[in-house]
Amino acid sequence: MNAKTPADLSRARVATRLPAQDLDRARRFYADKLGLEPVDERPGGLLYRCGGVEFVLFRSTGASPGTFTQMAFEVTDIEATVAELRRRGVVFEEVDAPGLRTRDGIAEVEGNYPSKGATGERGAWFRDSEGNLLGVGEPVLRAR
Repeated sequence: MNAKTPADLSRARVATRLPAQDLDRARRFYADKLGLEPVDERPGGLLYRCGGVEFVLFRSTGASPGTFTQMAFEVTDIEATVAELRRRGVVFEEVDAPGLRTRDGIAEVEGNYPSKGATGERGAWFRDSEGNLLGVGEPVLRAR
């Protein structure tokens, strides 16, 4: 983008930033539990790439409230993903709220974005070592 071109955020790349009070502990969690290694690092920050998208863990003195999904991974087989992550020691949240209930850690979520060609989504949530709430989701595709 040059100085004469107005900012066009619809063309901008988007990246998630997740706080970590202990960056070494977070690096171990992401490596050991999620199988992810940073592709780059700088003092106070670790850069990861998944599916062509970036996210950063950054050293922060503040803590995440963990009251909402901060980042989610879209997967093609949620049962296999949840089973593998559990095998690695990830603990999934159990949710029992109006309109959202997990069974064995996985919820059926009604509706989805029409552009995704799905009628709903199945989701599961877990916390990383720093309290960030992460999710995995599998779109429920329309019958053809």
